[in-house]
Amino acid sequence: MIRTDALDQLPVRTAVPALRRALGDHGAAVLCAPPGTGKTTLVPLVLAGLTGGGPVRRVVVAEPRRIAARAAARRMAWLLGESAGERVGFTVRGERRVGPGTVVEVVTTGVLLQRLQRDQELAGVDVVVIDECHERHLDADTVAAFLLDVRGTIRPELRLVAASATTDAEGWARLLGDAPVVEAPGVSHPVEVVWAPPPSPVRPPHGMRVDPALLAHVAAVVRRALVERDGDVLCFLPGVGEIGRVAGQLGGVDAELLQVHGRAPAAVQDAVLAGSGPRRRVVLATSVAESSLTVPGVRVVVDSGLAREPRVDHARGLSALTTVRASQAAGRQRAGRAGREAPGAVYRCWERAEDGRLARFPSPEIKVADLAAFALQAACWGDPDASGLSLLDPPPAGAMGAAREVLEAVGAVDAAGRATSRGVRMSRLGLHPRLARALLDGAAEVGGRRAAEVVALLGEEPPREYGDDLAAALRTARRGGDGYAARWRQEVRRLSSALDGASRSGAPSDGGAAGASDDAAAGLVAALAFPERVARARGQGAFLMASGTGAEPRDGSGLRGAPWLAVAVADRPAHAVSARVRLAAVVDEDTARLAAGHLRSTGEEVGWADGDVVARAVERLGAIELSVRTLRQPAPDLVREALLEGLRTEGLGLLRWSRDAEQLRLRLAFLRRVREAPWPDVSDEALLACADRWLEPALSRARRRADLARIDAGQALRVLLPWASGEAARLDELAPERIEVPSGSRVRVEYGGEQPVLAVKVQELFGLRETPRVAGVPVLVHLLSPAGRPAAVTADLASFWREGYRAVRAELRGRYPKHPWPEDPASMEATRLTSARLRGR
Repeated sequence: MIRTDALDQLPVRTAVPALRRALGDHGAAVLCAPPGTGKTTLVPLVLAGLTGGGPVRRVVVAEPRRIAARAAARRMAWLLGESAGERVGFTVRGERRVGPGTVVEVVTTGVLLQRLQRDQELAGVDVVVIDECHERHLDADTVAAFLLDVRGTIRPELRLVAASATTDAEGWARLLGDAPVVEAPGVSHPVEVVWAPPPSPVRPPHGMRVDPALLAHVAAVVRRALVERDGDVLCFLPGVGEIGRVAGQLGGVDAELLQVHGRAPAAVQDAVLAGSGPRRRVVLATSVAESSLTVPGVRVVVDSGLAREPRVDHARGLSALTTVRASQAAGRQRAGRAGREAPGAVYRCWERAEDGRLARFPSPEIKVADLAAFALQAACWGDPDASGLSLLDPPPAGAMGAAREVLEAVGAVDAAGRATSRGVRMSRLGLHPRLARALLDGAAEVGGRRAAEVVALLGEEPPREYGDDLAAALRTARRGGDGYAARWRQEVRRLSSALDGASRSGAPSDGGAAGASDDAAAGLVAALAFPERVARARGQGAFLMASGTGAEPRDGSGLRGAPWLAVAVADRPAHAVSARVRLAAVVDEDTARLAAGHLRSTGEEVGWADGDVVARAVERLGAIELSVRTLRQPAPDLVREALLEGLRTEGLGLLRWSRDAEQLRLRLAFLRRVREAPWPDVSDEALLACADRWLEPALSRARRRADLARIDAGQALRVLLPWASGEAARLDELAPERIEVPSGSRVRVEYGGEQPVLAVKVQELFGLRETPRVAGVPVLVHLLSPAGRPAAVTADLASFWREGYRAVRAELRGRYPKHPWPEDPASMEATRLTSARLRGR
């Protein structure tokens, strides 16, 4: 019997007429209704004609999470006085409750994607509701794009509703062809905000790590809320691990502890959603409870301020969820849960001043996630680069490029990006393409059942207590009685069934080494899924993955002594050089070669290492060296590049720099500074940049470091002189190596400073009235005593003779009496001789 009273209490009923008109006139609409208004439960029933009159239509409701899909179907069935599976049913991965009379079917967006790939027309479906579209999950964005394509080409009568829990609906309205936005009022009671930051600073989240001090504080705030407020407490935490740790710290509280997340057993999920009993409840939940679910009885929310979002490191092939600060929109959604049924309070575990600095909305998954599965879906849809899909945000080019590489490597797409028949089979397995490849290829090697068991472990990371050895985790899951083991067995059954279907379509089935050990099977399947993560030991518990990233199992792990690993799960802590192995299997080299064969390469490698040219023939598996032998006759062009690399690494000091060569370089640098072009730039940077030009032909004849040391750098530098303009012939005129002074001596000019320097004895300049110039620049004269010691410095010789000479003469005359010291040096003949020798001439 229909529960009319409960239906009449849902606020969204006032928006139903406007929604019907929008769908009738436009065929699409955006419905904005806060959580708890009935948008997920009443609206599908009305659109299906199961309540409120109207013709019966088949309605599909797409939910982002399995827990929400099951809950929504059961709630709608309850409103009709039925059980799920009658007129209202649901289909999620691994579970289906649909009967011949089902009119409203609630599915996950992933299930709807699979259905669209098999039947683009969605035959028999009249209306599709994409619920919680504001969360911007990648599957939901993809479903919307596919549905818009279907509606624009083959099913113009198909009606679409994008349902959102927020009013940020403009983008969805534009995407649906300027569809009307229908807003439903919410019933929201006042919610008091209590700022409850930790008493001392906590470390910000990194990767999957959350500071234990913050979790301890969250538990303390829950205890405080139980004392200060009435009603049930809903506490938001980022993940299952944090829920477990906080639950452990809440032992002894006078309340029933419940945990809500995607992995929770169905019985627990049902208990949370059924309503409060005589005893108070503390519900520890992930973001699944933000908008997808309504938890009755909640008057208090404790918000840790954290959430999990997907991230991927394309360069290293390490992708996983990461912990981030929850957005302002998420904070509003969470707080609103406290005011659903009566006035409530939210305790926010961060400083009030921090709130304004938080992101306004969560990052759209398409911008930050691994896009391999999306790219395969687009390829199977017939649009490999997704350029023809109507998406709120286009996929980043870099992420799509990385996804294409993965798909090509596993044989899912061809060189043009089009889906292969193998890729189509992979897309129908409901797995990431990596895991689909592991399942299909692993079945041929270790048997279908064994491959399905390992892939199920890879699809949902086992609890930490299962350990870091994948084969040991497999044995633990088989005999386990916990919730994870139950979900694992269900997934194994699903994958085995899917594999049977794929084998009937031409994919390999059980065969090969079906009798392989668990260790061998786990290693091979993991390596097939993540070939770039096969890793070879390099000593002291460290490994190098084929991707080029270092990896280290934890201290005390039995994996540390293995010669090879297939790394299934790894992350890289902040400031760490190597990735930390969280789950891996021991393999041998043959398995690594089999799984990562597409990464194998052979070739000549000639480079600069340990101070000289190293020439080797190398066989590699990605970055891992499998075998090496010395090359006797390496290719000359590779040797030349290695020598250039050596020069760039160690500098021009590898060449032979005589005094004349160094002086030539200084002369050219001086001319470049005072005359600029056409004189060459001879700085280290400039010479290294064009070393392949000015060092020829000697560079091409060189084979090793010693040969570089034989190259006369001064002779080579002359290649850079401006010969074409004729200016090269003026080098000795503009920047002479030596200057002839009045005594007849040819004195070397030093060009290392701002001005050229001429160091000469005082007597050799007698009679010279003006300072010598080089390229128009006066030289800096260092006047020396007869013994060659500094006596004075001047850039103005005439001034020195008038003003400075007298003091120098007075000092040196007594010290060097045998040398001439005239009172008027400007009129005296310059000399290199003593006074006596002058008289004797």
